[in-house]
Amino acid sequence: MSTMPLSRREFIAGAGILLAGTALKLRGAGLPEPEAEQLIDIHQHISYMGRTDADLMHHQRALGVTRTIMLPSGTPVSRPSTHEGKSNGLQARAGGNEACYQLVQQYPKELLFGANEVPDLPGATAEIEKYLKLGAVVIGELKFGVDCDSKEMQRIYELAQAYNVPVLMHWQFNMYNYGFDRFHKMLEKYPKVNFIGHAQTWWANVDKSYTDKLGLYPKGKITPGGLTDRLLSNYPNMYADLSAGSGLNAVARDEEHAKAFLKKHQNKLMYGSDCLDVTAELKDCSGAGMLAEVRKLAPDKKALNKILYKNAKRIFRL
Repeated sequence: MSTMPLSRREFIAGAGILLAGTALKLRGAGLPEPEAEQLIDIHQHISYMGRTDADLMHHQRALGVTRTIMLPSGTPVSRPSTHEGKSNGLQARAGGNEACYQLVQQYPKELLFGANEVPDLPGATAEIEKYLKLGAVVIGELKFGVDCDSKEMQRIYELAQAYNVPVLMHWQFNMYNYGFDRFHKMLEKYPKVNFIGHAQTWWANVDKSYTDKLGLYPKGKITPGGLTDRLLSNYPNMYADLSAGSGLNAVARDEEHAKAFLKKHQNKLMYGSDCLDVTAELKDCSGAGMLAEVRKLAPDKKALNKILYKNAKRIFRL
């Protein structure tokens, strides 16, 4: 018998044969095959603060992401809803609808795209609808200085209802989507639209004791029952995007609370990165940090899979 070590190529080939044989045995026994590992990132941007497309793709692959949803910005304009241009490019120099669409054509197996426009710009819904017809799976990220219940925003909600796509909203007090405390009225008015909450004000409000609306990254122990928790609990059409530093802060600041929160809302939470680094290394990357936290704190494998990809597959109809 030869005792020569296997080459890397021989080892991989042998492992492939073993896996194939296992799958055949499972099929023959009438048992389901093992589910492939998946990770859907519902929140990324093209040219985020000047990041190249190659660096974006490297980052996503380094994280282990299997599908990424690219969220475009609206048309660059100078008006109050963009804070006279300050918020153009989602305040992150992110690319718009066409840039996202074209990148997805290059990587159709890995990327999906959303549709967006400045809500009070003439022709906003026509611009969004153009990309919905091309296959956009979400409207957003809506990150503009407008009232969440304005007539312009409601036209977007009506469009989302017509095309059966979710709406992803960036909540930031006195900056984007004004009126968080009355948003429940929109959830009630548009029960067929799935809304996804994201960003600082959304995540700060997991804490019932949160009162400083200008404190966007609060620290310390969390008192359960904040407005965000109540919206997720009380409205079937309210979901949450775990991305960015705001999401990571809400989970990492009180891991005992986070354990209970992830268990309670396991059917409502979706993984997103929304980070601009290029390495996907834990020390620099909020997306990697959130992955580590969720994997550590999720109550079981079933809940973990919901958060990492199953909820997104259902909500985005993938």
